[in-house]
Amino acid sequence: MKYLLDVNALIAFGLFHHVFHNRVTSWAASLKGVPLLTCPTTELGFVRVTAQAPDYGFTVAQAQTLLNSLKTKNKAPLTFLPDGTDIAQLPAWVKTSKQTTDGHLLQLANANDALLATLDERIPGAFTIPKGSAA
Repeated sequence: MKYLLDVNALIAFGLFHHVFHNRVTSWAASLKGVPLLTCPTTELGFVRVTAQAPDYGFTVAQAQTLLNSLKTKNKAPLTFLPDGTDIAQLPAWVKTSKQTTDGHLLQLANANDALLATLDERIPGAFTIPKGSAA
């Protein structure tokens, strides 16, 4: 099994002071070598949010550096998944603009034999990262 981290899970994974950092890193550690994936959408979202949110205080360059470090130096390295999924692949449950990214990421994960790993319990068919330390 492989897991594509959504933007919120990727941010929690990368930022020590994020409220869900321990939840995501404990889960990732329990996977013991199961690949964790990023994609253009999640990487851009990570950089955008961490550089935009005053709570984080990163510049774009600092956010990029942090993400690159996560991808190469982490105990659970992140693997980049190219995105070849177009808008025609959105699931039928996507009805509002707020659901488009979730729907797209879910379809991208499915197309690559992965699960979309998220903290959001409202995404049909996604894997919600458990609140405990075991997957």
